Amino acid sequence: MAKQDRINDKILQELSRDGRLSNLELADRVGLSPSACLRRVQELERSGVIQGYRAVISPAARDVGFVAYMTVGLNLHTKQAQEAFERSIALAPEVRECHNITGTVEYLLRVEARDLVDYKRFHTDVLGTLDQVNSITTFVVMGSPKDERA
Repeated sequence: MAKQDRINDKILQELSRDGRLSNLELADRVGLSPSACLRRVQELERSGVIQGYRAVISPAARDVGFVAYMTVGLNLHTKQAQEAFERSIALAPEVRECHNITGTVEYLLRVEARDLVDYKRFHTDVLGTLDQVNSITTFVVMGSPKDERA
């Protein structure tokens, strides 16, 4: 794995702000020569510290007007129930994130839909049909004053 030092930390910070920075601009910002900077970035990629680059696309451009976080409790606490739930959720395009969590429920989902009607369809026709689901609680996102997901 790539060594973590002050310069690598700066590289990661700059790339997390703007993954499209040119190597020249990045090198300037972190105080390295372009060749040294490129070597470090390649090592961060090779070692898996940098797992990829992606575009952040406007929700409106994707026809998303409704975002909610949902907690899902399962009726059985078995590996088979979890795996079946996870397989089903992997097929649901509305689910943008799925996290297995600790606490009184097993999963936290981030769901994006066109609108409330589309969300209700997902809630009823997708989650509501899964045998493993025991409880669902929805938290509607009203705004996101800080969102650092890439």
